[in-house]
Amino acid sequence: MPSKRPHGVLALGWAAIESSITGRTEHRPTSQDYPDSLVHRIQFDAGGGLGWKISAITTPRDKPAPWKIVVITGAPSWAEYWAPVLAALPLDRELTVVDRPGFAGSEPHDVVPDIRQQALALSPLMTTIPGQRLLLVGQSYGAAIATLMADMRPKRLAGLVMLSSLLGELGPTARWLVDLGERVAGMIPRDLRHAVMEVRGQREQLTQVRAALRSLNVPVHVIHGDQDDFAPIEMARQLAAETPTRRPIRFAAVPGANHFLNDGPAELVMEQLEACLPKASAAWLRIPRLPQLTWPKGAPMKRGPVKPAVGVAGGASA
Repeated sequence: MPSKRPHGVLALGWAAIESSITGRTEHRPTSQDYPDSLVHRIQFDAGGGLGWKISAITTPRDKPAPWKIVVITGAPSWAEYWAPVLAALPLDRELTVVDRPGFAGSEPHDVVPDIRQQALALSPLMTTIPGQRLLLVGQSYGAAIATLMADMRPKRLAGLVMLSSLLGELGPTARWLVDLGERVAGMIPRDLRHAVMEVRGQREQLTQVRAALRSLNVPVHVIHGDQDDFAPIEMARQLAAETPTRRPIRFAAVPGANHFLNDGPAELVMEQLEACLPKASAAWLRIPRLPQLTWPKGAPMKRGPVKPAVGVAGGASA
């Protein structure tokens, strides 16, 4: 059975400190609690010729599933926190969750504050096979990066999910953590330091994110816990209501949920993502029935003159 991971802000900080002390790149490596047939770590080359190696965890499948779901994580970017969701995923779904550049097992060692460069580096994740459709999920700080990735027009993209989106404004808990992180930047582990640096430099980059949203021609889903004290739900609701887009943005508030929807029961976030998959309609297979012609009762059917049929030998046919 997988070990139970502690929750909350202190647990988040301790995970980074513990991994730094022990020399691990991962934070509470829950993927090791599952067989490799359920949760498997992979590595791939970053896009754009950047020369980095990017680390991610994925659900191995004997044959490609019809749906591929890709999650771009927040700050700090730790794919391991999605391991229970990967292990619970049905076989007709694939899920890949990435450690973004500058975090955990992904290169480079330095912070990458430019969200467009991060989107370019992660672009290989959007590769699909014929017949497979892609759902792109951006979590927290990763929502802005996923939006730029969606704007690259990947083949078979079926939707964008902005999950617990961080949109330039910090909630009270996140504000306290970032302020504290800036004061002790030289003492905290690399991943926490990079997270603080990313968040502080995000706001001025959001103009390009809103421009990308306006140009997208796929369904966009904004999902947010109504108890989120890291990223204010009001900002997500405002984005959905006021951003002019080619398709209406669907906004969904999750009652009682905080910023970390994936860190609760796996079924919670799976249910939210499943609601973003378009349901295939078989309506186009239905052949319309032709209207049946009926004669009114008592009305004789009018017939024209009947011409006798001519047989082969010139006589009338029977």
